[in-house]
Amino acid sequence: MQIIGLLAIHRGIALAIALMGIATIAAALWFEHVVELQPCLLCLYQRWPYYAAIPLALAITLLAREPGPARAGLALIGLIFLAGTGLALYHVGVEMGVFLGPTGCGGEAAARATDMDDFRRQLETVRVIDCSQPAWIFLGISMAGWNAVISFTIALIAFASAATSSGKIALTD
Repeated sequence: MQIIGLLAIHRGIALAIALMGIATIAAALWFEHVVELQPCLLCLYQRWPYYAAIPLALAITLLAREPGPARAGLALIGLIFLAGTGLALYHVGVEMGVFLGPTGCGGEAAARATDMDDFRRQLETVRVIDCSQPAWIFLGISMAGWNAVISFTIALIAFASAATSSGKIALTD
C-alpha cells in the first residue's frame, strides 16, 4: 500500500485542472484557426475563466507548500469555473432563444471610416457573428453546451479537492 500526502493530491488535481483547461482552450483555438469557425462575443467571453484559472492551477502545482493555500486556490478555481458554467449556460440559452444576447454579440466595431469608399469596403468585409447561431454541434450539443459540461466538471473536481482537508489517502496496488 502506498500513502500519498494530501498536498501531493491537491497539487496533482491542480495539474490535471490546468491540463484540462489547456486542452479546452487548444480545442477552441483549433476550431477558430484551423477549422475557421469564427467565435462570437460570448464564445470569447467563455475563454476568460480558463485564462484566469490555468495560471492559478499551475501556480498551485508548482508553488504550493502547504495544503491550506492549495485548498484555497482550488476553491477559487471552483468558483471561477462555476461562473464559467453560468456564462456557458447563458450562451446556450441565447442559442435556444430563451435569453436575448448582449448588444455587442455581432462582433467588434469596425474602425471609423475615412470616406464613403472606405465605409463601403467595411460593409463588404465585416462579418457579423451571431451568438444565437451555434457554429458547431456534436451529439446535439453546441460548443457552448460542451463548455458548460467541461466547466462544471472542472468546478466539481476543484471543489471536491478543496473540501478534502485532512489525512492521507491510501492507494492499493
